[in-house]
Amino acid sequence: MFRTFIAAWAAILSLLTLSAMPAGASEQVRPVRILTSFPPQFFEPFRAAFGQRHPRIALEFVQRKTTAAVVDILGERHRADIFWASAPDAFEILKGAGRLARLKPRPTGAPDFIAGYPVNDPDLTYLGFALSGYGFVYNPHYLNEKGLPVPKGWSDLTAPIYAGHIGISSPSRSGTMHLMVEAILQVYGWERGWGIWSEIGGNLATVTARSFGVSAGVARGRFGIGPSIDFLANPESGPAGSTRFILPEETLFVPASIAIPADAENREGAERFVDFVLSPEGQALLLDPAVARLPISPAAYPADKAAEGLPFSRDGLFARSLFDASLSAARYELVNILFDEAITFRRAELGRLWRSVRALETALTERADTQAARLVSEARAALTRPPLGRDEAMDRERWKGLIRVPRGLPRPEPQIQLETRIKEGIEENMRRAAKALSEAALRLEAAGEQAKRLPEAGRP
Repeated sequence: MFRTFIAAWAAILSLLTLSAMPAGASEQVRPVRILTSFPPQFFEPFRAAFGQRHPRIALEFVQRKTTAAVVDILGERHRADIFWASAPDAFEILKGAGRLARLKPRPTGAPDFIAGYPVNDPDLTYLGFALSGYGFVYNPHYLNEKGLPVPKGWSDLTAPIYAGHIGISSPSRSGTMHLMVEAILQVYGWERGWGIWSEIGGNLATVTARSFGVSAGVARGRFGIGPSIDFLANPESGPAGSTRFILPEETLFVPASIAIPADAENREGAERFVDFVLSPEGQALLLDPAVARLPISPAAYPADKAAEGLPFSRDGLFARSLFDASLSAARYELVNILFDEAITFRRAELGRLWRSVRALETALTERADTQAARLVSEARAALTRPPLGRDEAMDRERWKGLIRVPRGLPRPEPQIQLETRIKEGIEENMRRAAKALSEAALRLEAAGEQAKRLPEAGRP
């Protein structure tokens, strides 16, 4: 009887204690779960500073690369209270699927656009919190040894001198790379944009599996240059001074964003974390060398920093035509499929064909041949021709049904048919290029033999 009384009294005390706890104390039981592509050196300072301000709210970080995180949220494989990443089209995909909650705006003092790019989603389903500069990571020792200049613009990467010296990641495996691919397609136009990426593809030394593989490869001297994002340009494992980062003349600043999924279980805690990230304290953390990001709040920068060095004063790649994030999201998988089929999976063959084009173009400067020049032009046109036309690529509704299918699982029949058509188009372009190049080489070779015989024919 006494034991029963003690047990009952203990239960009552427990209930009284819980009811007397201050508001918010139970939040410690349910942490704010943050799905992010950022590395620990980025988010740990935020964990520590947020913990000091809100000691009762625990943060749980789940790391995923952006492409995988989007699939996780869409497939409800990971319930998250926050989605925190760099690639804006990933947020657009989630927004289009109705998976993001609407947020209240936070006053940061940021302009509506930076370098021609909107800071926040106009519908406020995600908010920009930092700026990412997209440019080139390069190894100065490698370039000096090879006698290569530092590229100044995106089209510089198509130059023959960079053949075999460039590394990239695949846009299907890297949200960072996908944005760079899509940006070039939008700014330069579908046909010219694919032509630029085809020529860059002909200069590739490798295609890495992840975004950070580019800077790591540059640091180790596996190749000399690669498109990258500013905060990935200095890998921790690389030798000191092995990498440098440069923003091209066509600067691309894009906001890294934060969002709350519509099914967030700890909405209150998530809102407090968004408040913190966009607060003066959170913005100041971005300037920590361990974090190394550009705040979207102008007030976060030191007062003595030159105005021309700030991103707010730069003309960007989108200064004349704004980036269409909804178009990028609608054709996200289409661009990934096209890029992988045309460049990633055919890197070696593409490189051989482009080397032939350039060698024959050089030969034609020394020995004019109208027919051979026409054939080389045909080869160049075939290699730079996208397997799908601009009108199809701009049809947003048509591509929304494309999905990322895990390896080994069956793909929907319409997607199989599309991929088959794309492959056949690329193979036909390459076949035409190879045929034209072969015929041009034979003409120049025959002309060279004839030129050798002419002096002999004139001898007595």
